[in-house]
Amino acid sequence: MIIHFSKSLAIFLSIFLISATAHTAERPNIIVILSDDMGYSDIGCYGSEIDTPALDSLATNGMKLTQFYNTGRCCPTRASLLTGLYPHQTGLGHMTASRYLEPGYVNTIGPNCLTIAQVLKAAGYRNYHVGKWHVFKESDSTNTANPNFKNWPKQRGFDRNYTMLSGAGSFFDPKTMVRDNTRISVKADKAYQPETYYFTDAISDNAVTYIKDHRKEHANKPFFMYVAYTAAHWPMHALPKDIAKYKGRYDAGYDAIRRARYAKAKKEGVIGDESPFTPTVGDWDNVKHREWELRCMEVYAAMVDNMDQGIGRIVDTLKDEKIFDNTLICFMQDNGGCAEGLGRKARGQLTKRPNKPTMPPMKASDLQMDMIPKQTRDGYPLVMGPGIMPGPADTYIAYGRDWANVSNTPFREYKHWVHEGGVATPFIISYPKGISKIGSIAKDPGHLIDIMATCVDYAGARYPKEHGGRAITPMQGVSLRPILEGKTLERSEPIFFAHEGNSAIRDGKWKLVAKKQGVKADKWELYDMSVDRSETNNLAEKHPKRLEDMKKRWYAWAKSTQVFPSIHLGEKPLQ
Repeated sequence: MIIHFSKSLAIFLSIFLISATAHTAERPNIIVILSDDMGYSDIGCYGSEIDTPALDSLATNGMKLTQFYNTGRCCPTRASLLTGLYPHQTGLGHMTASRYLEPGYVNTIGPNCLTIAQVLKAAGYRNYHVGKWHVFKESDSTNTANPNFKNWPKQRGFDRNYTMLSGAGSFFDPKTMVRDNTRISVKADKAYQPETYYFTDAISDNAVTYIKDHRKEHANKPFFMYVAYTAAHWPMHALPKDIAKYKGRYDAGYDAIRRARYAKAKKEGVIGDESPFTPTVGDWDNVKHREWELRCMEVYAAMVDNMDQGIGRIVDTLKDEKIFDNTLICFMQDNGGCAEGLGRKARGQLTKRPNKPTMPPMKASDLQMDMIPKQTRDGYPLVMGPGIMPGPADTYIAYGRDWANVSNTPFREYKHWVHEGGVATPFIISYPKGISKIGSIAKDPGHLIDIMATCVDYAGARYPKEHGGRAITPMQGVSLRPILEGKTLERSEPIFFAHEGNSAIRDGKWKLVAKKQGVKADKWELYDMSVDRSETNNLAEKHPKRLEDMKKRWYAWAKSTQVFPSIHLGEKPLQ
């Protein structure tokens, strides 16, 4: 009896283990890739002249979404993507150093929300983060004496991480770097010492390492990886070999490049006649510092190119490990092209490079805690302003509004705003085992809140109602699985936007949107996106009932998600 029982038990356990292994194998690995401060037309398959063969290949052999949305700004987007909630619901309705202290603006993701990593960990996934974090108080990211770890990646579900805690910094010496829970200087990080350190390469290389290590140590488990590049956020830093590739590519100027992008985006199928060409902002004929402006865009293109090279290495690693076909990859951007002018006017910094270092060199162990470093590691001071050619570590310059207008072709506005130029992002999905029609294009409106729902769906995970004795805010999005299966994405609720008083609601083909700056509130604008996605023909006066109905829905949502009181503090709400 004992022998027969043992055999029966062994058979049962074998069947159970085979079943469990099969179930694990069916669940995909998931990689979410987020780029920084890039516009709708900045990658090749969405219209760009920048070389992005890796992303183009993922799109050709996967699919493209043409009406996907972010929140219009860095850390609100990251909070929304990670949690499946609208930014104000997480506590990050503005930035990580906001002066507003209302519930929606506490500068950090709160205990009422979980990250994708936390939810998938409970379903048996291993989780990895590489790159930018930027979802908790800036003061906590720089506090070396008494660090508050509760919202660091490790405490938010990630098993391993190589992370810049804050929002921006030098690409050659990034700010607030940590490996797992340990602060590091990139020059003294024993785990990664390349011949030339460049943050975009470091993000890609560490992602590759984590994939290889996972396959060696946890091959029986699926993984989730969040790859958050800082390309192509200012400063315009790039490697000489990548910059050289783009010499002369932008000599035709703003309007010519925008028109070429517009034509290519139409050919690629990511826009059509419903997206008319909007006026070009910059006047190339009257540019004062033409060589400098050209160099700014050449460096920007080099930054995007280098990121794509790294994505290519990640994809090649998946293929080498024979797990590419069962890996779901999503690529998107955190906001539109950035019109901010940092470093474009000298403000106390040097405007001419000295011939030799003027400061003592930094020690390899010295932590970099400044967004704008005071000096390079070898002692050169930072230089800014027109005529300072960007690219090297001693420069700190943004590419400016006129090139951002090129990035956002054909749309209006930029990062910060919630018109299409601020919130529309390319969205590429690769999942060879799960896409019904390879190379297809989907026009269903989607939003970052849908990423959590998609991951939960494909991982077979359970999104909890409570965690650690606290109620968890229900996820707001819907799974994108129907799109991958060639079906229509059904939404029971519109998509909402609110940032710095810029407000919008997207309901089917209709979009209601408004800008708000200072104490002056602009009027609401109404657009039929099926014929005017570029937001050129305001229909507010022609459809007053629809205008009022959508306004009411937006205000009801804003009240329920902690948008008010907010940036509107001391100002009159939009009418």
